[in-house]
Amino acid sequence: MLFETLKRRALAALYPQHCPLCGGVITAQEDFCEACARRLPEVTYRSGTIGGFPCSAPLLYRGEYAEAVKRYKFGRRRSYAHALALLIMRAAVSEYDLSELDCIACVPMHKRSLRRRGFNQAELLARECAAIAGLPFANLLEKPVRNKPQHFLKRSQRAANVHGVFRVREGARVANLRVLLIDDIITTGNTLGECARILEKGGCQSVCCAVVCAAPC
Repeated sequence: MLFETLKRRALAALYPQHCPLCGGVITAQEDFCEACARRLPEVTYRSGTIGGFPCSAPLLYRGEYAEAVKRYKFGRRRSYAHALALLIMRAAVSEYDLSELDCIACVPMHKRSLRRRGFNQAELLARECAAIAGLPFANLLEKPVRNKPQHFLKRSQRAANVHGVFRVREGARVANLRVLLIDDIITTGNTLGECARILEKGGCQSVCCAVVCAAPC
């Protein structure tokens, strides 16, 4: 027991954990520092995707919250996934009845983009959300076509940019599934909407969405 305690302390000293929102050092038992935890908004932000699928978010994509997602996504801070997933599910349970869901899925990445980044940020979030909710993670979608990043395009160009780039994974069983679809942010709602549309077209009974941040209206 003493050895395990010393081992944990040594690992914490060598590889300290950081608050996803401010970057400050936190203990292994904390998800956020006390100051950031106190500032977290209580409200759930509601968005709609293209196609009318509902989407919940705990945070708006601005300020420290936008920077946190950028560090997680582009700074490869995989350790943020659990804390951010806790926020996603806190908002999701206020909007959806989790007992009516069959699984949690994610927006996929093209294999070349996945190799370059090293991980799919949406998949890590979805797997953590599934563990928190006690639901299975289902790898339902794939992205065989590599398109331009949405954030480089005008709003008017984004729908065409995602059309036809996603499909149901070969062998995935989607018929009659009730799915919670996870991504990191929602801006125009084109990407989530296209993924949800593909799942619905494939036979899903229902699709709802949840993200870390919603872009301010």
